[in-house]
Amino acid sequence: MEKKKLYVLTGFLGAGKTSLLLHLLNGLEGRKIGVIQNEFGKLSVDGERTKLDGIEMVEISRGSIFCSCLKLSFIQALAEMGKQDLEYVFVESSGLADPSNIEEILAATRELAGDVYDFKGVLCLIDSVNFPEQIADIETVDRQLAHCHMAVVNKTDLVTDAQVEEVMEMVRKVNPKCKMVTCVNGQISADFMDEDLIALQWAESEDSHNSPDNKPKTMSLESPAVVERACLEEFLRAVLPECYRIKGQFHLEDGWYQVDVVEKLIDFKPCEEHEISQLVFLSKVGPMVIRTIDGAWKEIVALPMKLKN
Repeated sequence: MEKKKLYVLTGFLGAGKTSLLLHLLNGLEGRKIGVIQNEFGKLSVDGERTKLDGIEMVEISRGSIFCSCLKLSFIQALAEMGKQDLEYVFVESSGLADPSNIEEILAATRELAGDVYDFKGVLCLIDSVNFPEQIADIETVDRQLAHCHMAVVNKTDLVTDAQVEEVMEMVRKVNPKCKMVTCVNGQISADFMDEDLIALQWAESEDSHNSPDNKPKTMSLESPAVVERACLEEFLRAVLPECYRIKGQFHLEDGWYQVDVVEKLIDFKPCEEHEISQLVFLSKVGPMVIRTIDGAWKEIVALPMKLKN
């Protein structure tokens, strides 16, 4: 059995990892592919979007796969994928994941499953709009970039050419060696798959910043109600200052929508019908976000809902 080509996707919350992954999967239609998807919340929101025919998929939620709390689950998932007759395996990590210890994880996988992977590199997605603030304030962004082999500067349609150049200069200050491409909606050429990205390694392996102590609090909200879009937007804006990210599926007055909240941007896209509306919140303030969510919902929406850890 030939080695599986292994790619790891990183990038901060909302950078466009799932869009890029779907683009790559569509380009490899008909090939034998495995996907390991790492979600920050208990509800697998992005997992619903990547369940394509013929793809073996494993979902690991409630933390980072590079943290000691989930590292063993990640290694076991890689080992199980390694036993299958696959050509490619893609790992989409959580937006708060620090992949600094990926080499340690791959070494442990070899001990467990043998030399089954041809590690092709780490791709780091960058949100052109929010990257300048993120790189200044969030250590995880710096770590993701330092340990990547290819930086994908995404959402370039939402900024000026000068801003794109500024982002690219910032990338080079952190990682002067990685390959760098720009794109819109994660639509990149697959030519990189023929390149030796590993030769562009910059940072040496180190302990991941992810740990049980700094693991962010996640909450989920479920509601059987149909909510007006303007009402839900007002609720989301009230909660957003205390959250890194909010996403889910919701039943609005004109149908079902995928809800994505990144920084100040609230995006609604039509989606398939679900049994119940669900949102996942990644908190900046720990458990205190529970009071904010509950209070804002009662004041603004005032319809039935349940909060879950």
